Amino acid sequence: MLLLGLSVEPTLSPWRMSVAPMMDWTDRHCRYLHRLLSRHTLLYTEMVTTGALVHGDVQRHLRFNAEEHPVALQLGGSEPADLAHCARLGEQWGYDEINLNCGCPSERVQRGAFGACLMNEPQLVADCVKAMVDVVQVPVTVKHRIGIDKDESYGFVRDFVGTVAAAGCTVFIVHARNAWLKGLSPKENREVPPLRYDVVRQLKADFPHLTFAINGGLNTDAAVQEQLASLDGVMVGREAYHNPWWLARWDALYYGASENTLTREDVEAAMVDYMAREAAAHGTPWASIARHMLGLRHGLAGSRRWRQVWSDHRLKGLPPHEVMALAHASPVEA
Repeated sequence: MLLLGLSVEPTLSPWRMSVAPMMDWTDRHCRYLHRLLSRHTLLYTEMVTTGALVHGDVQRHLRFNAEEHPVALQLGGSEPADLAHCARLGEQWGYDEINLNCGCPSERVQRGAFGACLMNEPQLVADCVKAMVDVVQVPVTVKHRIGIDKDESYGFVRDFVGTVAAAGCTVFIVHARNAWLKGLSPKENREVPPLRYDVVRQLKADFPHLTFAINGGLNTDAAVQEQLASLDGVMVGREAYHNPWWLARWDALYYGASENTLTREDVEAAMVDYMAREAAAHGTPWASIARHMLGLRHGLAGSRRWRQVWSDHRLKGLPPHEVMALAHASPVEA
């Protein structure tokens, strides 16, 4: 089958399309929305630190909806024993993949000696990966950058991948920018260091037996198709969150599957039913869920007023079905 110039193989990589792990965004409510839009896209949790699981409320951090599969747990940590323990927990809770964060540049993460700064210690990352691979059956993957600070030498990331692959990691999700550990905020680290997609393509050429998915700045179908021509997968971050309706095309475009027949109104209604269930089962305020769907009507007439209603915390005492009715009511003329 040929879709938009792409030859879709009978067996597709599980990492063909995915939504990036994003702190404060990709919680289980966000993932429930994304799964309504795409049946096949791989979804990732927010990063969960090993400390949160070793010393905190495991259920709060690991509980997810069965509908979210396939779903991957991203861990943040640098102690092999702790990561092995947490990977085992993730598998027991039913996650389909365990991912190690070697890409986050925030100072808080650096203080914990994990995230992007781990790229400076490839053997430690290899030890962490081996500790996890030894105790779980699900894939153990690594998400990383292409370099640290202003060192743009290809040899740095090539040797990192080679060392970690030798420990049993076969899947690498590569954010195609360097991480500047000093002088840039996490937001600036997603925008200032230049994108260098050619580095990821070179990694695939040098390690053809490994799986590489690319991340960073990909926000159109044309951009996605260009990368899928030479790589195994594409991970989309902010665009998937701010314009979630884009995901409704992915099953047909990238998996050769039937088109999603749900309308935006169907998705909104399903989310409202979910809000009601969550409130009854866990006391979850509907606003905690509704915030993730504010981009659902992106680009449509009337979307601004619709977002304003769903963002209006003065309405938080109303049942979500009543809020939806208000969001679709005709505005009162002055």
